Amino acid sequence: MDRNGIIGLILIAAIVITYGIINAPSKEEIEKAKAKKEAELKEKEKQTNAADVFNVTTDTLHTDSSELSVTDTLLKPIENDSVQNALLLSKHGVFSGVANGKEEIISLENEKISFQISTKGARITTVMLKEYQTYYKEPLVLFDKDSSFFNFNFFTTDNKDIHTAELFFEPSTTQNIRVSGEKDSAVLVLKLPSNQPEKYIEFIYTLKGNSYMVDFDVRMVGMNDVVSPRTDLCYLNWWINSPNQEKTIENQQNTTTVYFKYKEEVADYINEMKDEKNPLEASTKWVAFKQQFFSAVIISDTYFDKADAFIETKKLNASKYVKQLTASLSLPYQHKEEDVLGMQFYFGPNHYQTLSSYNLGLEKLIPLGWGILGWVNKYLVIPVFNFLDSFNLNYGIIILLLTIFIKLLLSPITYRNFVSSAKMKVLKPEIAELNEKHKSEPLKKQQAVMELYKRAGVNPFAGCIPVLLQMPILIALFRFFPASIELRQQGFLWADDLSTYDSVLELPFSIPFYGEHVSLFTILMAISIFFYSKATGQIDTTSKDPMAVQMRIMMYIMPFMMLFFFNNYSAGLSYYYLVANLITIGQTWAIRKWVINEAAIHKQIQENKKKPVKKSQFQQRLEDMAKQRSLGKKK
Repeated sequence: MDRNGIIGLILIAAIVITYGIINAPSKEEIEKAKAKKEAELKEKEKQTNAADVFNVTTDTLHTDSSELSVTDTLLKPIENDSVQNALLLSKHGVFSGVANGKEEIISLENEKISFQISTKGARITTVMLKEYQTYYKEPLVLFDKDSSFFNFNFFTTDNKDIHTAELFFEPSTTQNIRVSGEKDSAVLVLKLPSNQPEKYIEFIYTLKGNSYMVDFDVRMVGMNDVVSPRTDLCYLNWWINSPNQEKTIENQQNTTTVYFKYKEEVADYINEMKDEKNPLEASTKWVAFKQQFFSAVIISDTYFDKADAFIETKKLNASKYVKQLTASLSLPYQHKEEDVLGMQFYFGPNHYQTLSSYNLGLEKLIPLGWGILGWVNKYLVIPVFNFLDSFNLNYGIIILLLTIFIKLLLSPITYRNFVSSAKMKVLKPEIAELNEKHKSEPLKKQQAVMELYKRAGVNPFAGCIPVLLQMPILIALFRFFPASIELRQQGFLWADDLSTYDSVLELPFSIPFYGEHVSLFTILMAISIFFYSKATGQIDTTSKDPMAVQMRIMMYIMPFMMLFFFNNYSAGLSYYYLVANLITIGQTWAIRKWVINEAAIHKQIQENKKKPVKKSQFQQRLEDMAKQRSLGKKK
C-alpha cells in the first residue's frame, strides 16, 4: 500500500470515529433508555412470569481492497422453554404445568345471589345480592375481583409453598349456571391437576335454589405424599375491602368488623372502633366479615384450627370502601389418600330469622344487646315486629303500632308510677312544713319526713321501680332499630330511609358533634322530651331545693343534648321515641283527669295516719343508717 492509500485509510477511520462520537447518546439518554428497557422487561416478566433470554450476535467487519462494512450489535429476545419450565418447576413443583393459562369467569346464581368464579385460583371473585340495592340504587355487591383476595396454600415435601391463587384450574363447565327452587341445585368442579395424573386438587362449589348458602369443598386426591409430612395443616387466606353501600360511611365504619365463633363459646368480634389484628385462640366454627346490614361468612364443617390463625380489621380512607377485613385460617389435613376439607359460605343479609334458621349462632351478627337487652329484643320486640310486618304495612305504621303495644304492656307499671306521684304531690305541703321546721337540723328533717311517709303508707321509692322496669325495653329498642334491616330503605313521611337519619335541610357547613344536616324527627323528639318532663310532673317547678333547681335546669338541657346525640342516628328510633313520649303525655292527661282522684288519695292518706304503724325492714334499715351517720358526725 502506497502513501496515499495509508492516508486514505487514516482519514476514513478518523471520519468513522468522529461520526460515532458526535452521534453517541449522552449519559442522560443512556440512563433513560436503560430505565425504559428495564421497565419493559419487568412488565413482560410480570405478565408471563417467566424469563426472557437474550442472545447477542455481532456481525464481523469485512474489509477488502474495494469495500468496508460495519454492522451494529443486535439485541433479540428468544423464548427459551426449557429455562421457563425450570423456573416454574422451581416455584410451583408438581403444579408447574398449570402455572400459565387463560382466565375464564363462570357465573352461578339463584333467586337470591349471583356470584362469579375465576378459573385462576378457583376463587369467588364477585358476589351480588339480587334482592337488594345500595342507597344509591345500584346493584348491591358484597365484594368484587378488585376488592378481594382468596388463596389456599400448603407446603410440599420438597419445601415448595403452593398458592392456588397463582394457578389455573380446569372447570367442569364454562357455561353459566342458574338454579331455582329449593329442590334444585348445581355443582361446579374446578380441578387443579399436577404433573402426575393421579394427584390433584378439586374446588367443589354447590349452590341450591333460593338460598344464601354456598357449599365449598376442597378435595385433595393423592396429595398425602405431596403435602409436607412436617405439618398437619393447610392454610386459607381471605380478605375483602368492604364497600360503601349506605347513606353515611361513618355509620358503616361503626358497625363493620370481623366476627368469629369459637367451638365452645358464643360469637365474639373485634371492636368496631379500632384497627386490630387478633389471633384466634381456640378451634373456630366460623368467621364473618360483617357489614352494617350484610355479611360474608366462611363456615367450617368441623372447625378451623387455631395454629397461625388470625383476624384483622383496618379502616380505609377511600370513599369507595369502608374497611379491609381479613381472615387467615388453618384447616386440619389428615394425610389420607383422599381428604375433603368441607366448608360453606354465607352471602346474605343480617336478618334475624334467616341467620337463626341455620342454628350456627350467626344471629349474633345482629347487635341486639347483651344480657336482658338481647332477651327483650329476641323474645318480645322481634316477634311483635314480625307479626305486624306480616300484614304488609308501612314500616312507619308498624313502629307506631309497636309503640302502642309496648305502652299498653307497660300500662300497669305506668299507672303505679302515677299513683305514687299523686301521693307525693298530696304530701308535698306537709313535707314543705317539715323542711321549714327542721331546716337547721338535716337529720331530724330526714327522720320526720320518713315518719310522715310511714304514717301515710307511702313508699318514696315506689316511683323509681316502674322506671327501672321500663329501662330494659327502652334500651333494647335503642339497639333494635339501627340494626333492623327491615327498616333499610323504607320511607315514611319525609324520611326516605328509616334505618338512617332523615334530613330536611342540608347545611353548607358542619356543626361539631351535630353534622351537616337537620333531622326533623330528632327536633320533634327533643321537643316531646321537654313537654314529657313537664306533663309527667317529674320536675318540681316551685321548690328552691338545690336538687330541684338542678333538675329544672336539666329539663331544658336534656332536649338540647338529644339534638346532638340523635341527629345522625336512625330516623326510626327518633320516630319511636317521639311517638312514645306523645303517648305518655296522653296517658298522663287521661289518668289524671279520669282515673286518679287526688282528694280520695288525700283522704286515704289521712286514714292511714290514724292506723298503727308497723315498720318495714327497709324503713328500719333507713332509720338505722340515719342514726349511724348522726353518731358519726357527733364523734
